[in-house]
Order: sequence, then C-alpha cells, then structure tokens
Amino acid sequence: MITGMNHITLAVTDIETSFQFYAGILGLKPAAKWKTGAYFTAGDIWFALNQDPAILESKRPDYSHISFTCEQSEFNGLKKRLTEFGCTKWSENESEGESFYFLDPDGHKLEIHVGDLLSRLKEMRDNPWDEFEFFI
Repeated sequence: MITGMNHITLAVTDIETSFQFYAGILGLKPAAKWKTGAYFTAGDIWFALNQDPAILESKRPDYSHISFTCEQSEFNGLKKRLTEFGCTKWSENESEGESFYFLDPDGHKLEIHVGDLLSRLKEMRDNPWDEFEFFI
C-alpha cells in the first residue's frame, strides 16, 4: 500500500541553471548538490534534479504538470520573479485559487497555486460543473 509521496525527479540539461532556478527563483530549500544532480525539499516533498543528456527536445502537449503550494501573501511576488526571469506561461487558471502556470528552463510544466485539496473539493461541492463522487 502507498503511504505517501516519496520524491519527484526531473531531468535537466544543465544542473547549475536549474539549481539556480529552483533555489533562487522558486525558493526550494537545497539539501544536497553534486556535479550532475541536486536534492531539495518543498514542504514535506523531496524534489530532485538529474542532469540527463537524453532529455526530450519536445515537451508533452497535455496538461501533465507539477504544482507547488504558495501562500497568498507570497503569490504576486513569486509570479513577478518568475515573469522577470523569463518563464513562459503555458496555461490560464480556470480553477479555484490563484495559480500561475509556467515552464522551467528545460520546459517542464509547473504551477504555483494558492490553496489545497480541501479548498478545491469545497469549490467543487459549492459550484458543481459535473457529477462528482467524493471520497473525503
């Protein structure tokens, strides 16, 4: 049985560029760094980068992405830093809570989001747009 999320690893083309982005722009907390990789923490999640020459040149055209929690008081400042860094926006927010969808230096689809699962479920219950079955 799964007991939790262990870690997320992204392949990157340049560990130095990606390390600076994830630590300096997003604010993930560095845990370890070496020539071809790095570990961070993002809340309780272990987040890893691995330099990989086989990284795909073309990215997924679908909605698959990783979302990071952001406090409301920090949202606008972080969004501004991401925009000033040159991050490309890849989607508009159409759901509950403020969100900014952006690409990292290697084109990975990311999001910063204000809210959590419970606030999302409340919005779905209060404003249903489909027939939902809830488990919590």
